[in-house]
Amino acid sequence: MDTFKLLLFAIAPITSAACMLLLFRSYVASRQRILLWSSLCFVGQTVTNVTLFVDMIVLPDVDLRLIRLSAALIGMLFLIYGFITESQ
Repeated sequence: MDTFKLLLFAIAPITSAACMLLLFRSYVASRQRILLWSSLCFVGQTVTNVTLFVDMIVLPDVDLRLIRLSAALIGMLFLIYGFITESQ
């Protein structure tokens, strides 16, 4: 069970980092601003997932919930801002 937990918490930041890099690459190629805002959102998601890994696996006695939730909020705010500005 611990191996599965470790694997699960390790795959999440790798996947979100891959999405972030692919979105940045697409933004550089096409210069569509919604791709920039989406990739910035995934920066926040990557930080959230890395912090979750550190919180649950590396430092299980330390509560990093505030940092995790703050990173997720900032990432989502980038995406909401991008949706609002691109719709106008």
